[in-house]
Amino acid sequence: MSGNTLFSANLLLAYTAYLVGVASPGPSNLAIMSIAAHHGRKAALAFALGVISGSMFWATVATAGISAALIAWSQFIVAVKVFGGVYLLWLAFKSARTARGAQPAAAPRDAQAEPLKRLYTKGALLHLTNPKAILVWVSIVALSSNHVGPAHDAVVPGCAVIGMVVFSTYALVFSTATARAAYVRTRRVLEGCLAVVFGVAGIRLLAWSSR
Repeated sequence: MSGNTLFSANLLLAYTAYLVGVASPGPSNLAIMSIAAHHGRKAALAFALGVISGSMFWATVATAGISAALIAWSQFIVAVKVFGGVYLLWLAFKSARTARGAQPAAAPRDAQAEPLKRLYTKGALLHLTNPKAILVWVSIVALSSNHVGPAHDAVVPGCAVIGMVVFSTYALVFSTATARAAYVRTRRVLEGCLAVVFGVAGIRLLAWSSR
């Protein structure tokens, strides 16, 4: 097998793994959907940008080789798990409160109700406090490199593009009038499900940190 073929195969494997990870239903995607439907397109895009920024931070750490040292330092991982678990439980509480609140208006609320910078920070925190993101990026970098230098250099920019496309698509699709109308009809169920997802994820992280 030639070096170029191996290079392409390694990159394809890494990109596929990342695509499956970011496109699969999870706390980040569900939060983007909810924000898009509840607050509108700009708010969802700001949150999505925060999520991808958090992902790219761990990507940079992984490609620099620092992540292996951090994983070996058990206290760091425990701290991330605890902080992440508490943050997810806070998001679960917020979603549960939204589910119990008054029915939203037919049009998205003004994004100024919650500053875009704050939404960006929330998105970044959601990913920065996810210890699985560290482990995933260690695996992706290992898959892409496999002793072939160019793949190691190309994986982060490629995954950044994939992440932006996926998260932006969620933000754009779920901020449409059709999605908004569906959200208004099923808001309590959707926000309740989001609260459950955040709550279970938070409890699992806290339980994981005590092992």
